[in-house]
Amino acid sequence: MILKRLRLTLEMIKFEHSVFALPFALTGALLAYRAGGFGRLYVWHKLLWIVVAMVGARSAAMAFNRLIDADIDARNPRTRMRHLPAGHLSTGFTWLFVQVSALLFLFAAFELNRLCLELAPVALGLIFFYSFTKRFTSLSHLVLGLCLGIAPAAAWIAMQGSLDARILLLTAAVTFWTAGFDVIYSCQDYVFDCAEGLWSVPRVLGIAGGLRVARLLHVLMIVCLLALVYTLHLGALAVAGTAAVAALLVYEHRIVNANDLSRVNAAFFTMNGYASVLFFLFWAADIFLFKPNV
Repeated sequence: MILKRLRLTLEMIKFEHSVFALPFALTGALLAYRAGGFGRLYVWHKLLWIVVAMVGARSAAMAFNRLIDADIDARNPRTRMRHLPAGHLSTGFTWLFVQVSALLFLFAAFELNRLCLELAPVALGLIFFYSFTKRFTSLSHLVLGLCLGIAPAAAWIAMQGSLDARILLLTAAVTFWTAGFDVIYSCQDYVFDCAEGLWSVPRVLGIAGGLRVARLLHVLMIVCLLALVYTLHLGALAVAGTAAVAALLVYEHRIVNANDLSRVNAAFFTMNGYASVLFFLFWAADIFLFKPNV
């Protein structure tokens, strides 16, 4: 019974979509490794606990979001069959899952270093706060973006024990990337959000306006990535990886328009999954194959 509930919970939080943020966190860690020149055993130890921390934080955040939004999801035709409103999972078990996931995250932060542990409650507070933002601000997309965007900066801190301001360019890039695809995804709920008084960019600007904002956010993402390439003196593979991400984002915006949202899921899940993995592969290769010139 417990294993079945756990399986349903992992389905509910779409555990497989950890691929969205994890590659950016790992890239932040590898950039810190590049800057610090640590030994391989040290790096593998850190990478292990960074992955555990990411899984714990995301699992806690997603399950918490489903709990807070359960009543809203029950009223939304698109989401009323999610596990909690459909009665497939109990709120008690889901709250327990949130607590265990949060404790796992805190333990991983403890294993990383003191600064990670000190900042861990702040990170948890931010990712839990996001679940309430759609009730009062259309900036909720950027808050969600920041929740994922802090991952590479946190990974840098995990490796170095301190923060380098340059890695904040990757934080900004992930923030804009996530906010952009969240705006696209929220276009599906335009009518429902208007009826319920929930806040989103499409509700304020309309679907066409929301898609224009999403394009702008993704342009800003590419600008931030190119600025990071320049600032950290990365090589041609990092530039090629950025170009690959840009190409996928262009395609993502081509398959979604204000008159046809039927391919939003393909844009949201498939294209962004490919983008994050390709980004990591190109940038990791650049980090290992090219030495900085300065």
